Amino acid sequence: MTWHFGRWSAFDLETTGVDVENDRIVTGAVISRGGGIEAEAGEWLADPGVEIPAEATEVHKITTEHARAKGDPARDVVGEIAAELAGQVLLAGSAIVGHNVSYDLTLLDRECRRYELPTLHDRLDGTPLHVIDTRVLDQHADQFRKRPSEQQGARQLVTLAQVYGVPWDDEAAHGCSFDALAAAQIARRIAEIAHTRWRDLPERIQAIRRPRFYAFRDLSLAELHAAQIDWAAEQAAGLEKHFRKTDPNAVVDRAWPLRAWVEPSTEGAPA
Repeated sequence: MTWHFGRWSAFDLETTGVDVENDRIVTGAVISRGGGIEAEAGEWLADPGVEIPAEATEVHKITTEHARAKGDPARDVVGEIAAELAGQVLLAGSAIVGHNVSYDLTLLDRECRRYELPTLHDRLDGTPLHVIDTRVLDQHADQFRKRPSEQQGARQLVTLAQVYGVPWDDEAAHGCSFDALAAAQIARRIAEIAHTRWRDLPERIQAIRRPRFYAFRDLSLAELHAAQIDWAAEQAAGLEKHFRKTDPNAVVDRAWPLRAWVEPSTEGAPA
């Protein structure tokens, strides 16, 4: 079965920041469809147990006060999200779909460890996790895209929605359910492009310089996942090279879809 058939679970988190090692989950969504199984959707609001910085609130509109008043305990939310993802993989064979989803999966992993809960990989107990990352696919397919404006990046979710003709709502954007569904729609559109004759595609797709959608054609889900590991590493190496023009010591993690866990050092800790 090629990768665009079967069940997908769209996954997104909104958080207190962008540091996967230290930031916390504020909201999460898992929306599962396809595979001949009933659609399911879950959305969670957590009290993260820390102040939500103003910069994060500006993005997802959730204040510390709202999270404390309406959110469930963070430990419960983290466990429920991990359990839902694991259940969709184990029981329905779902692929996990998202935009820059290695961030979400890594932060969820660290939250599970923070609360001494089984991680997603613990819960899968050796069952393969297959991931579809729209950021990785898009950058491989259209490697030369320039940012649309000073304010909007070339690989932002809104940019991909515009490129692939997916509806966008500025008011709803950065809500976890909206972003998860947008990523799933973009992934479907990329799959359609890969399996459509070039002359039948919209002009905006035909105008792409040296497109590489063909690389996604006729792959199984496992083959696509394996390919994304290589593509993500190549993309990280390219970004690192760019950063080193101004910072010779810049390092960009090449791991995908999960950054390696490093046990905190106990050297020098009190006995």
